[in-house]
Amino acid sequence: MQKNKSNANSSVNLGPNQLLINGNWEHGCGGEVIAVECPANKKIICSVPRGNSEDVDKAVNAAESAFSSWSRMSASDRGRFLLRIADAIESRAEELARLVAHETGNAIRTQSRPEAYSCAAIFRYFGGLSNELKGTTYPAPDDVLCYTKREPLGVVAAIVPWNAPVSLASAKIAPALCAGNTVVLKPAEDAPLGVLWLASICSQFLPPGVLNVVTGIGPECGSALVNHPKVRKVSFTGSTAVGKGIIRAAAESVTPFSLELGGKSPTIVFEDSDNSKVVEGVALAMRFTRQSQSCTAGSRLFLHEKIFDSFLEKLTTYVNSLIIGDPLEELTDTGTIINKKQFNRVCEYIKEGKETPNVDLITGGLPPTTGSLSQGYFLQPTVFSCNSNDWKLAREEIFGPVLMAIPWRNEDDVIRMANDTHFGLAGFVFSKDTGRAIRIAHQLDAGWVQVNQGKGQSIGQPYGGFKQSGIGKEASLDSMIDSYSRLKSVTVNLGS
Repeated sequence: MQKNKSNANSSVNLGPNQLLINGNWEHGCGGEVIAVECPANKKIICSVPRGNSEDVDKAVNAAESAFSSWSRMSASDRGRFLLRIADAIESRAEELARLVAHETGNAIRTQSRPEAYSCAAIFRYFGGLSNELKGTTYPAPDDVLCYTKREPLGVVAAIVPWNAPVSLASAKIAPALCAGNTVVLKPAEDAPLGVLWLASICSQFLPPGVLNVVTGIGPECGSALVNHPKVRKVSFTGSTAVGKGIIRAAAESVTPFSLELGGKSPTIVFEDSDNSKVVEGVALAMRFTRQSQSCTAGSRLFLHEKIFDSFLEKLTTYVNSLIIGDPLEELTDTGTIINKKQFNRVCEYIKEGKETPNVDLITGGLPPTTGSLSQGYFLQPTVFSCNSNDWKLAREEIFGPVLMAIPWRNEDDVIRMANDTHFGLAGFVFSKDTGRAIRIAHQLDAGWVQVNQGKGQSIGQPYGGFKQSGIGKEASLDSMIDSYSRLKSVTVNLGS
């Protein structure tokens, strides 16, 4: 582990730190605030309103009022709004990247800058799809016209987490607006500033009320939003536990929802892939440069027994070369865990791993208690090895840089172990035999599988998981149509 001094730079444009309701920046009705902490130095950046049910009600009512004119606007005009937003984000992407790095602890070069530019790409993608919300005509007698038309749903409640706040917010805002809906969005209380910055850009182009942002905590603000009677769709990204609560709430009001939840994704490496390129692919799949704070992290590494020791040796060398330090420094590969609670949670998993019989610590371990890195929530990439897929660290989503390596001998066994989880979000397969790798990919019970790479999602490709990893898809034309519009059938008697 190479260390880079933690000296988080405060020269960051924080942007707005209030609620966006009906085009206006407002303080919360209750007057309470939430402190936003920089995880690299544990210092308070600023505070944002602790929104409550009254704030949510104002935001939803504003969105409902704006819906009438926004939904009747031509699709091409809505698309032009999104394209202008994309250009504006791109012109100031570096400013956004620095802000996201400052509040999340994600390294600017490896994570925050690519995330900032992805926001512009998402708005541009959906801005170009505005005329694709089409209906269909159906065969009928000559005096009858049968067709379908796509309609927006209404007010969309969007809730995003802290690990990739602005890209996930963009992936909800852009398709919802493109389809003619209006949005009330709640960012995570640990990382609201980038989302508010993004909303400030959007508000320069959108009519008042089309996009509203309310900051607050889940049980107060999030719950009020999900349960609001005027909300016509809930789109949530976050933990499986919270997702189950949203399902229960949506069932009461029969509100449509889409959920992108947790994961415990398998990475399968065949005996022909003991090389540095695959090692880098495995590390990328594990999202080590995001501190593995990703629901798609390939945190269960299934290595063929013939290469088990040699591959782990190469992997150890690689992860120990990653530079850990100040998220705003260009040399930094890996930043910080988001907050004290998550930091302590990950440390408890590492402690348990070190104390468990028949489990070996390959590299990493508990964080430093002295030196510059002890000033923030820094953790080094940690790898354990074990012969079983049944151990706690191989079953539960840790959401931190803790990888479990497990040997395997035959394909049936590795497929069984890979699928032996209640999650089903992502999977990764590495083999020089592409046909074999694709065959294995088709047998993985996961919504998104990569072969011979560990990169991020491509905009336009449907993204979402199976089982308890979620319901519905995002980031594509099909998902926009399915998630943010409804289909109406019309039959016309032409003869009369």
